[in-house]
Amino acid sequence: MVTETDVLEFFRDELSVPFSWKNGRIALEMDTVLQDYAELDELPYAIDDYSEKFSVDISAMNIQAYYPPVEASLLSRFFRRGQINDEMKQNRKPLTVRMFAESAKTGKWMYD
Repeated sequence: MVTETDVLEFFRDELSVPFSWKNGRIALEMDTVLQDYAELDELPYAIDDYSEKFSVDISAMNIQAYYPPVEASLLSRFFRRGQINDEMKQNRKPLTVRMFAESAKTGKWMYD
């Protein structure tokens, strides 16, 4: 049986560890919001590897619920970067390791 610790250790091994000058290495925990922790180009590969390793059907996962598309021009995104990031955070669902651990127990993505 898959445990929360198994899934947490998997993601700790798969994802790069962010670093803060103030706090040093930032540890990944069960309720860490992955959109704030991992790079956008890194997370899809980790999710695919998770699906294979734990035999979880992720076909029902709607990634746009967690990474909503930005509906602004390139120029607007450049000049309003902070404001657009805040808007995206308000419109997205949090994606956590706990969600992956719960789904691993059932063998299918349980959220969305």
